[in-house]
Amino acid sequence: MLMGKAVSEFHVLAVDDSLLDRKMIERLLKTSSFQVTTVDSGSKALEFLGFRQDENSRSSPDPPLDSSNSSNQVVEVNLVITDYCMPGMTGYDLLKKIKESSSLRNIPVVIMSSENVPSRISRCLEEGAEEFFLKPVRRSDLNRLTPHLMKTKLKHQEHDSVTEDEEDEGPQPPRDLTTEEIESQTQQQQQQPHRQLSSNNNAKRKSMDETHSPEGTRQRFADLAAHPV
Repeated sequence: MLMGKAVSEFHVLAVDDSLLDRKMIERLLKTSSFQVTTVDSGSKALEFLGFRQDENSRSSPDPPLDSSNSSNQVVEVNLVITDYCMPGMTGYDLLKKIKESSSLRNIPVVIMSSENVPSRISRCLEEGAEEFFLKPVRRSDLNRLTPHLMKTKLKHQEHDSVTEDEEDEGPQPPRDLTTEEIESQTQQQQQQPHRQLSSNNNAKRKSMDETHSPEGTRQRFADLAAHPV
């Protein structure tokens, strides 16, 4: 029951050009308590994921997708499961597009195929696919999805936690002074009056020395002789 609640939090985007296969994988995923969205081509999958708008924003100021598509983009997709053989864009091409996108590369991708071709399987896994399922997909296959989904969820939680911590960090309050810093400031404040007093005393002493010096005395006598009383 606990696992069912955890799985129900995940949203899977299923991609298959075959209506029959698309309905089968949708029913299987929903039976396993996943939330499911289905599309019939790789291009529609990228559009749902917001890939086209993401790429246009980097290359040119083209207008965003229409409102019906942009409303879909707010839905978080936790995993993409796609058929390999599709007209136009294959499942392998879709995998490459997702892994090349900075905003989508962390979404796990699973490839499905009715053909057991080892070179095809290896190529998809090397490109970043999490799993390669042979059709018809069985419920036991879907059990292998949970570890990938949980790992991605933990990454998102860690990222959100770091972002919240950075936002919460406002201006830091002044730190408390250490005992050594307090004593140093106190000594400087105490020495300041003494320095001022010493400077004043030095000025007075200099004035008195000039008054009682021989030059000062001779100058006073010279003034008296020039102006007798």
